[in-house]
Formats: sequence, C-alpha cells, structure tokens
Amino acid sequence: MSNKNGMLFIVATPIGNLSDLSARAISTLKEVDLIAAEDTRHSRPLLQHHGIDQPLQAYHEHNEGTMAERLVERMQAGESIALISDAGTPLISDPGYSLVRRAREAGIPVSPIPGASALIAGLSVSGLPTDSFTFYGFMPRTSSKRRTVMAEFMDKTETAIFYESSHRILAALEDLQAVFPAERKVVVARELTKLHETIINSTVGDICEIIQENPYGQKGEFVVLLEGAPELKKSD
Repeated sequence: MSNKNGMLFIVATPIGNLSDLSARAISTLKEVDLIAAEDTRHSRPLLQHHGIDQPLQAYHEHNEGTMAERLVERMQAGESIALISDAGTPLISDPGYSLVRRAREAGIPVSPIPGASALIAGLSVSGLPTDSFTFYGFMPRTSSKRRTVMAEFMDKTETAIFYESSHRILAALEDLQAVFPAERKVVVARELTKLHETIINSTVGDICEIIQENPYGQKGEFVVLLEGAPELKKSD
C-alpha cells in the first residue's frame, strides 16, 4: 500500500468465527507493508485462511514500548502497518495504546477498520440496558482487589461489563456474590461466536451454581455483564 507518509490501520479480527473478518479488513491486511500482531502464532492461521501472507511482527505488552517506536519510524519512512490483536478490536483490553499515541504525535494518519468486539457482542445479546454502560476490562487477579473494584460500581445505575479468564471466572462470580445483592441480574457470555457459545441470564445469587453444574461452564473466554443499580426515585 503506497502512502508517502505511511499509515496505521487498527484492524478488528474475529472473536471466534473466522468468517467474521470483514472484506475491508481482508483487503487492508493484504495491502499493508507489515502486520503487527499480538501473537504471530495465534494470528497466522486466520491470515492463512484468508490468503493473507504479509510480513508479521510481534507486538505485545512485553515489547510495546520499544516496538511502538520502531514501527513509527517505519511509518515515517513511508510504510503502512496494520495492528491486530489475538481476537476482536485492538486496544480494547489489548496492546496498542502506545503505538496509536506515538503515531498521532508523529502526524501519522490512523484509521480504524471496525469489526468484532466481545464487549459489544455480549452487550447486544444480554437483555440489559445498552444506552449507558461502563467497561472495566479484566478484573484484578486477587479477590481482595476484585472486590474493591466491584464495590466501586455497585451503586452505579449503568450496566457494568468486564472480561474474565477461564481459570478465574468462578472466583470472580463468587466475589460478585459477596459484594452485590443476590437479586441483581447478571449475564455470563462464554465463547461468543464459537461452537460452544453460551449466554446465561441469571442473578448474582444463582450464577455460581449454574456455572458449576455445566461441565463446560468454566472453560473458554467470558464476558460478564451486570445490571446497574435501580435509580432512586426523587421525592416530591
């Protein structure tokens, strides 16, 4: 892709179903000079599936600082680069902020190639209010820190959303039970767009038992959505 000033494309990739990569994303990935990928081994099967064979460069949280500077230098030299994450939209609980910030500071155009996002996919099917929500990314690793964060949004009226991994999902839901009223609605979306996609609508009081009863309930990638607190009625 020829551009004398270089350019950075933020390209969303599927969160599970390989067919969800858009036609525009495919054409962009085929035309850039380089694809910066969170994990090149993870992304290669997707790229090969769509006949994309552009050079790959690992770009992840452990090399983000130094690699962002190198990639900006390449774009200043006229190259165009696409940034992808392992799944979904880059920068949403994934690396990329440093690169976008430095590219903009250097006057390099940055363009989004939108697509899948587990956050939005989960919200759209949750049945919870979508007009106002807060995304908290991944919860902290320790129970005490998780409960501190959860307590911060317990009284907020908007929908709260966070990601969780398979080996911490049950512990995180147990923390919800310790912090929130049992009747508060909660939705756990697992393996969205994949073969074993599961969307559980329940309450804080019942969700752990439901997850434990399902032999696959603690496997996969999770989006957890929590109903906001009821708005207090104004007194006359």
